[in-house]
Amino acid sequence: MDNEKTKKLKLTKTVVETLPYAEKGKQVDYYDSELNGFGVRASHTGKTYFVRRLIGSKRSRVTIGSHPIKTAEVARGEARVLLGSMESGIDPNKQKKELARLEEEEKLLITMQTLVSDYIELHAKRFKRTWQLDELLLNKELIPAWGRRKAIEITKRDVLQLLECILERGSPGTANKFFQIVRKMFNFAVERDILPFSPCNGLKLPAVNNSRDRVLSDSEISAFWNNLSACAMSDELRNALKLVLITAQRPGEVIRIHTDEINDGWWTIPAERSKNGKAHRVPLTGLALDIIKQSTERIKTVRELPADKEYSGFVFPCPHLNKVESIDRHALSVSTARNLKWVLIDGKGKPVLDKNGEQVTENRFGIDHFTPHDLRRTAATFMAESGEMDEVIDAVLNHSKHGVIKVYNQYRYEKEKLAALKSWERRLNKIISGNR
Repeated sequence: MDNEKTKKLKLTKTVVETLPYAEKGKQVDYYDSELNGFGVRASHTGKTYFVRRLIGSKRSRVTIGSHPIKTAEVARGEARVLLGSMESGIDPNKQKKELARLEEEEKLLITMQTLVSDYIELHAKRFKRTWQLDELLLNKELIPAWGRRKAIEITKRDVLQLLECILERGSPGTANKFFQIVRKMFNFAVERDILPFSPCNGLKLPAVNNSRDRVLSDSEISAFWNNLSACAMSDELRNALKLVLITAQRPGEVIRIHTDEINDGWWTIPAERSKNGKAHRVPLTGLALDIIKQSTERIKTVRELPADKEYSGFVFPCPHLNKVESIDRHALSVSTARNLKWVLIDGKGKPVLDKNGEQVTENRFGIDHFTPHDLRRTAATFMAESGEMDEVIDAVLNHSKHGVIKVYNQYRYEKEKLAALKSWERRLNKIISGNR
């Protein structure tokens, strides 16, 4: 591109606006008559401010910005700073290149441990209500395998191998969830220019993502309820599992129930804790209230609180007395899974092995595999079998409405919810007592 003869004039916003654009293939430099080295270059497409000065034996040219995004007055102020640095022998262009080089070196030093920490703190905690699950799975599955490795070194093959390890131990659901979290984390790294691309690009879910349809039968409900006392878990966890089945609410919402949320036989799950972001009123039947009372009375005994004083706090509190929080939301799933495959220990405290060297386990529930969420589905299914309308069951479950109904039907079905859960309680009492 040819540069025509330079011109000098006092550069102002008005002057720069009136400067003509250069012909295609040419450019014209206009220098400021008051600040030596400051100018604006006009091409056929735009006008760009710059400074130009001799540094040692070489002239260096630094671009400041484009007009009209920057006015001549703003650009002149930046030019003074740059020209002052250049007069001291500093080349801003070399500085910029060195900074870019250092940033690239820093990226090469970022470990997966650091990336996980940044992802949890800067993204997951801000935008994901389930960030604790992300942290749990990354610390359990990723850190032991990749923690000390550089993030830039992780390849698609590394991701596949780690997913295959999870699949081989018979955990397809965990493999799918872990992949979704890892994929999000690497996308986060790309968005923040930590990585040039994600090693998850082109990968699909490692296992078929079947929706669960497990519903416990009458006999399984009876076995579940009556075998809970033989399971290796705290009374709080036992009662929380029972409350999931009684109320049909989400395990993560049940485990965090607080006495402040209970009033006059109703439990109000606050909007910030409900999955759909809306407050949800749950009628508490007699069995549910008994479970809650058992838990709060036990807490008062364990914590040596006055017997005549009403307890205020989490119904299922964390066992650490110095922590004012509920039991972790994942404790129900973890404890249930462990008791479904409880590892037997011999007299020396070592796992019992079978003839193939595999650990011997026992199912302390005495029923096929299930999850705490399956208890919620079971309650909903039994309500449907009893003739409850879908709208009422959805109201009990706090499912979001869709379409026109979402806008025009604001009825909360509170009388119907109470009737449905009372009917389910009567059925449940018959099942667990054996009087079906």
